[in-house]
Amino acid sequence: MISENQVEGLINEHYRDTEKFLVDVIVKPVNRISVFIDGDRGVNIHDCRELSKFIGSRIDRDQEDYDLTVSSAGADKPIMLPRQFLKHVGREMEVKTNEGILLSGKLIHADANSIELEHISGKKQPKKPNTGIIFSEIKEAKVKLSFK
Repeated sequence: MISENQVEGLINEHYRDTEKFLVDVIVKPVNRISVFIDGDRGVNIHDCRELSKFIGSRIDRDQEDYDLTVSSAGADKPIMLPRQFLKHVGREMEVKTNEGILLSGKLIHADANSIELEHISGKKQPKKPNTGIIFSEIKEAKVKLSFK
């Protein structure tokens, strides 16, 4: 069976010193491989196709059959890596902490260790101070999509 570590190694080799990076690899029984990628300026279908071809050139189908899907870490997927937060500075987010607290606000800062949210005040909500959250305290984070 193909291992997640094997696929991760190939992807990290391919993306070394580039703006693209691996977000997640899932290998299910019967070698069903799902790869999710991102980039500092996003990814497109060409990036997914290119990575798929690269992985295909490194894993011999004659020795090990597999099904490979490469896609972007889309807007509906949680943000998993500190590097992903950097490209979303200025956007509204929802962050759930390990303690189950749900925070919502505009991402105003991100670095290698933490993020800072500016709470959005409204008519019924007084202005709260900004909240800093270190990555180890974040259970899940998602960008709030707006279709205005």
